[in-house]
Amino acid sequence: MKAAEVRTQSADQMNDELAKLKKEQFNLRFQKATGQLEKTARVKEIRRDIARIKTIARQKAAESKA
Repeated sequence: MKAAEVRTQSADQMNDELAKLKKEQFNLRFQKATGQLEKTARVKEIRRDIARIKTIARQKAAESKA
């Protein structure tokens, strides 16, 4: 997910996407623990997407207060 895509989303859409990513991260952790994880790079992608969404949400919140 690109930062430009996230910036066009509303706060509700970002929260929905964040919840979806956290659920996927949870599932990937279980797959790793049981030895069923095939795409190990996906863990890193998910972690970065979560951080990207949180960062942009924080920036938007700061802009609205200023």
